[in-house]
Amino acid sequence: MRQSFLFTKTRKNSPSDEQAKNAELLIRAGYVHKEMAGVYALLPLGLRTVEKIKNIIREELDAIGSQEIEMTSLQDPDLWRKTNRWDDESVDNWFKTQLKNGTELGVANTHEEPITNMLIDHVSSYRHLPLYVYQFQTKFRNELRAKSGLMRGREFLMKDLYSYSATEEEFESFYEQVAKAYMDIFRRVGLDGYVFRTKAAGGSFTNKFTDEFQAVSNAGEDWIYLDRERGLAINEEVYSEEVAMSEGLDIDSIERLRSIEVGNIFPLETKYSKGVGLTYKDSEGNDQYPIMGSYGIGIGRLLGTVVELLADDNGIILPESISPFKVHLISIGASDEVNQGAQNLYDQLAEKGCEVLWDDRDVSPGQKFNDSDLIGIPYQVVISERLLKNDSYEYKARTSTERLTLGLAEIINKISC
Repeated sequence: MRQSFLFTKTRKNSPSDEQAKNAELLIRAGYVHKEMAGVYALLPLGLRTVEKIKNIIREELDAIGSQEIEMTSLQDPDLWRKTNRWDDESVDNWFKTQLKNGTELGVANTHEEPITNMLIDHVSSYRHLPLYVYQFQTKFRNELRAKSGLMRGREFLMKDLYSYSATEEEFESFYEQVAKAYMDIFRRVGLDGYVFRTKAAGGSFTNKFTDEFQAVSNAGEDWIYLDRERGLAINEEVYSEEVAMSEGLDIDSIERLRSIEVGNIFPLETKYSKGVGLTYKDSEGNDQYPIMGSYGIGIGRLLGTVVELLADDNGIILPESISPFKVHLISIGASDEVNQGAQNLYDQLAEKGCEVLWDDRDVSPGQKFNDSDLIGIPYQVVISERLLKNDSYEYKARTSTERLTLGLAEIINKISC
């Protein structure tokens, strides 16, 4: 893509009311647009990045037998009353609306009840289990105070997965498969070494411990006690020495650290299947309730966390796996030779399968380099009249200060796509 055609532009300043580094950088680099507190629109760069995150998640969840669906946002309150989650005293962050005839509706903030109700039409026998379904959908939560940029919003995209099992052993096996898939997801989006599986409270979902996946960061809202050697942690809200020891954590090496919750998995037992009335016939013909689990990843929160942890003083740094483009091609000067050389390299990289953003704008070299660092595309290739005199290009990785002068064939071979 030619950058002169790109819908968005970089900006020097973020909104004056924006405090979070992740939102400041994503706004300035043209990835998102802030509509209001806690509500961000995805612009072309942001959408390309989010789609790559989604595809990584799809690959990992499909590999363990999950199937993708898409559910509705508008919800029947009668369904939620069955599990005592409609009243604001039980769940205080609902968005609710009314039809013209006065009928009250909910704008879903999660989907345990609706998916369980849907399965009444599709699950009747133990032969139909286990079943694992997930979706990517915009959620709405009436947060009292939206903060931390993309990491705590009122409208946000979430991946939510729901599992239905006939036995506890079957459930526990899948639960652990999801935990492993989550760690693979976080590794693939660039958070390897930052995220730790963390014991936490079950909230309104369960009386048991649940598992969070916390990324160590000073920008986080949570506190965890981390045994780094074992790669395990406990959320401060449930921490005690007794709990720590029951989980192998070594209480003499534990660190107390701030963290960002980037994912969670909940054992739900039969709370929602009983509440909604989902049963199946076991092998002896008796009615049983499926054992459930739910598993969430906030997509915007995950992107915001990557930005918080990997950015430097010059701007965003995105790993190749989720960057909107692989190469930022920067042409210096507007001569026919420069344009032809840039077009030639652009075409060869595109033929190789590389996604290239070509900065062909009529602006100063300094602005081009500053914008390139701000946007954070992994590799930068520069072409200019001076370089062309030696049939060469300048190559630099976003995470390096080293600039290499290479020929066309060397550039093509250097960049793997």
